[in-house]
Amino acid sequence: MSTVSIEPLHRYSRREKPLCRCRTKILKPSSLNFSPKLLSNGTTIFCNFKPPRVHTIRAGSTDTALLETFKTADGFFKETFPLARTETVEGKLFIRLDKDEEQQCWQLSIGCSLPGKWILHWGVSYVDDVGSEWDQPPKNMRPPGSLPIKDYAIETPLKKSSEGQIFHEVKINLDPKSSIAAVNFVLKDEETGAWYQHRGRDFKVPLVDYILNDGSVVGVNGGFNIWPGAFLPNMLLKSEEMPSKDQDSSSESKDTKQENRHVEGFYEEQPITKQVVIQNSATVSVTKCPKTAKNLLYLETDLPGEVVVHWGVCRDDAKNWEISAGPHPPGSTVFKNKALRTLLLSKDGGNGCSRLFTLDEEYVGFLFVLKLNDSTWLKCEENDFYIPLSSSSSFPAQPGQGQSKVVLESEKTVEANKEVSQISYTDDIISEIRNLVNDISSEKSRGTKTKGAQESILQEIEKLAAEAYSIFRSSIPTFAEEAVSESERQETPTKICSGSGTGFEIVLQGFNWESHKSGRWYMELKNKAAEISSLGFTVIWLPPPTESVSPEGYMPKDLYNLNSRYGSIDELKDLVKCLHEVGLKVLGDAVLNHRCAHYQNQNGVWNLFGGRLNWDDRAIVADDPHFQGRGNKSSGDNFHAAPNIDHSQDFVRKDLKEWLCWLRDEIGYDGWRLDFVRGFWGGYVKDYVDATEPYFAVGEYWDSLGYTYGEMDHNQDAHRQRIIDWINATNGTAGAFDVTTKGILHSALERCEYWRLSDQRGKPPGVMGWWPSRAVTFIENHDTGSTQGHWRFPNGKEMQGYAYILTHPGTPAVFYDHIFSHYQSEIASLISLRNRKKIHCRSTVKTTKAERDVYAAIVDEKVAVKIGPGHYEPPSGSQSWFLAIEGKDYKVWEAS
Repeated sequence: MSTVSIEPLHRYSRREKPLCRCRTKILKPSSLNFSPKLLSNGTTIFCNFKPPRVHTIRAGSTDTALLETFKTADGFFKETFPLARTETVEGKLFIRLDKDEEQQCWQLSIGCSLPGKWILHWGVSYVDDVGSEWDQPPKNMRPPGSLPIKDYAIETPLKKSSEGQIFHEVKINLDPKSSIAAVNFVLKDEETGAWYQHRGRDFKVPLVDYILNDGSVVGVNGGFNIWPGAFLPNMLLKSEEMPSKDQDSSSESKDTKQENRHVEGFYEEQPITKQVVIQNSATVSVTKCPKTAKNLLYLETDLPGEVVVHWGVCRDDAKNWEISAGPHPPGSTVFKNKALRTLLLSKDGGNGCSRLFTLDEEYVGFLFVLKLNDSTWLKCEENDFYIPLSSSSSFPAQPGQGQSKVVLESEKTVEANKEVSQISYTDDIISEIRNLVNDISSEKSRGTKTKGAQESILQEIEKLAAEAYSIFRSSIPTFAEEAVSESERQETPTKICSGSGTGFEIVLQGFNWESHKSGRWYMELKNKAAEISSLGFTVIWLPPPTESVSPEGYMPKDLYNLNSRYGSIDELKDLVKCLHEVGLKVLGDAVLNHRCAHYQNQNGVWNLFGGRLNWDDRAIVADDPHFQGRGNKSSGDNFHAAPNIDHSQDFVRKDLKEWLCWLRDEIGYDGWRLDFVRGFWGGYVKDYVDATEPYFAVGEYWDSLGYTYGEMDHNQDAHRQRIIDWINATNGTAGAFDVTTKGILHSALERCEYWRLSDQRGKPPGVMGWWPSRAVTFIENHDTGSTQGHWRFPNGKEMQGYAYILTHPGTPAVFYDHIFSHYQSEIASLISLRNRKKIHCRSTVKTTKAERDVYAAIVDEKVAVKIGPGHYEPPSGSQSWFLAIEGKDYKVWEAS
C-alpha cells in the first residue's frame, strides 16, 4: 500500500457551518439555480450529491444475541479513533453584469457557493492596451477591503452574502464612460492555497465586443476544476462608441477601428470543485463473554456507504497478521490466507454501521484497516489499527489514545510480509556498508588509498545500497487487494530511489526543434503512443509545456499557463493519460534556470514578473548584467537571453516546488528533464526532487569537452568530473545527460579513433564509466541535431552510436528524428535485445578491444558488441555466441 497523508488538510477542517452534505440546501441569490454536488473519492467524475443507494444488510438473530451479551458484559477496552477523509465538493462560480439603477452604473458580481476564504486577484485592461498586461483599476472602482498588489493588480476578499452564510461574492462598480475594455481575474482560496483560472490563464470578462479571443476570453461553455476548463458568457451587446485610454492615440493603432459596443448585461454560472476534509470516527470496544470467556469486539463507525473491515489477529508483539479461528462474522471472505474481509452492517436508523467479532483468548491483538472503496483505505498514523484483546496486554492502542491520526491510503499491488530472515540480511548489508565507509574515510584521511581503490569501494557501496533498497521495497507489513488479477499481474521492477527509476528505463525524446509548428503536437504524439510503447520504450520526454516567448518553450513566461504552441492544457492532459495507458512514464521538461519577465522596471529593464508567480527583481540573480537583479549572486553560469532566477531565495524555491507538485498532480508527469542545470547549484535540484518525488529525473549539464590545439584530448576526466560534481550536489537524486560520452563518440567515429572509447583503466570514458546509474546516454537531441544542428552526430554513423549506448550501462535516450526514420527497425531490434537480456543502468562492461578501427566489449556476460570497420569476434570457450543484430560497421551477439 502506498500511503498518502492528509494531515496538511486538517488545519482547513474547521468551519462555522458543516460543509455541503447530502440533501443540504445551500442558501443562494434568487437569480441563481444551482446545488452542491459531491464527487466520488479518487475520481473526477461528477455525480449527484445524493448518497449512493447501499444494499442494506442487517444483523441476523445470532449477531443480535451476541450483541445483547456484549451490552450486558463489563468492557475492559474502549477507544474512539477520529477519521479524517477528503471529499471533493462541487459548487458554483458565477459572474453577472447588470445595471445598478440607483447608482447609475454597471455592476460586475463574482461569487462562489463553496465555503472558504476566497480572494479575487484582479486587474483591468484598457481599450488600446497591447499584450496581456494588467493595470490596476481606478480607486473609485475598488470595493472596500481591496489591497493593491504592486502596480498592476488588486486583491479583494469575497464577503459572505446576506442571502446565505456559505455563499461568497464581491461586487465591482463600473463606470460606463470609462475606457476599460475588460476585467481580468483569478480566484484564490486562501484556506487551501488553490488558484482557479481559465485553462491555465487569467479569466477575462470583456466589457466591449471587439476583444480578440486569444483563448483566455471567457465565452466558451465548459466546466472546470482547479486550473479549470473553458468558461463564460452569452452576452447581450449594445452599440456604442468607446473612448480610448489615450485620446490622441495614433491612427495606426486604429487601423482596425470599428464600432465598439458595451456589454448590456450577462449572467453565467459554472461548476467549481474543492477538496474538503470530512471528519468521521470509529469506536472499538472489547469485553469478555461471561459464558464462553471469548473476547467480544464491537466496531462501529459513522462512515457512509459500504465499509469493509480488512482484519486479522496476532499472537505476540511482532503483530504478524493471521486468520483467527472461527466462527467468523457471516459473509466474511479470506484474503490471501493472511486476512479476512467483513462488511459492516447498517445500524438501525441508518446512521453508520457496525459489526461484532468473536475472538479466542489465545490472541493478544486485533489488527485492521478500513476499506471505503476500491482505491481508498483508512489507517492509523500510516500503520494498521491495533486493539489489545486483554486488560493486561502490554501493547497499547495506536499512539495517543483518542487522538489517533488517520491517513488515507491509495490501494496498490503489494505482497505479503517477508520472512524475518530478510531483516537480518539487510542488517548485514547495512553493517557492511558502514565498514566500507569507515574504510574509505580512514584511508582517505591518511592519504594511503588510491583513487582507483576508493572508486571500487564507492561502487561496492552503491551495489549494496541498491540491494538493500530492493529488499526494503519488496516487503511491506500490511495487506491490500491486488489492483489486477493474479493472471494479469506483472512484476514491478525494483525502484532504487526517487529520481533514478528502476534501472531498466529506455527513454524517447518525444519531439524535435520543429514540433511546435503544427500547433497540435500533443495530438500527433497521442496518435503514436501505442507504436512508441510497442517499440520497447518505457519513458517519454515531452517538450516544455508553459507559455513561452520562444515557440519551442525554452523561454518560459507564465509558468501556470500551459497553453503552448504544442497544444492546450487539456490536450496535454489527454496525451499524458494516453501515454500512461500504454505503460509509458512521462517526463516534463522543466526550465527552472531562467524566466522571461512580464513588465519593465523604472529603468526600462524587463525584470518584473506577472501571472500567479508575480515575483519582483529579488527573484533575479545580482550578477546577471542584463537584468538588474536584486537577489544574491548566481550559484552557476548565467544564461544571458533571459533573467536568471535566484534559487537561493526561499520564496522562489517555495513557489517552484509548489509549481512542480502542481504539474505532477494536475498533468500527471512522472518525472523531470531539467533544462540548463549549469545555471544553478545541484543542491537546489535535490530540494525540488525531494519535494516532488519523481520516478525519474535528469539534468542537462552541457559544457565543452577538453581540447588541445583543436584536437580532443583522450583524457576527459575533468569534463565528466564536472558532471559528476553536479550529480553529487543533488545527492544523487537526479541523473545527468552523458555529454562526455557523446563527445568522445564524435571523435572516435569521425576520425576512426575507436581507442578513445576506453579510458586509462579500460573502462568507458564517459560518465557511464564512473557513475553509470546516473548517466543518461544519448547521441542526439533537439539542440545538437534537428534543424538547429549545434553539434550534430557524425552523419551516417548514427547506428554505431545506438549500438553502443543501447548495449552499455547507463540509461539510453533515443531521439525522435531517429526512431521515426529509416533507422527504426534497427533501433527497435537493439531495444528488444536490451530488454530481452535485461541490460540495465548498472550492467558491467568488459572492454575486449579498443583499437584504431574497432571497439568491442562484453556486457554482463550476456551481450557482445563491436562498432567500427575493424574485425572482431567474441572469444570462444565455455560460452557460445550467436550473431543477433548486424548493420553498417556494427555487430551485436547474444550468449546462448
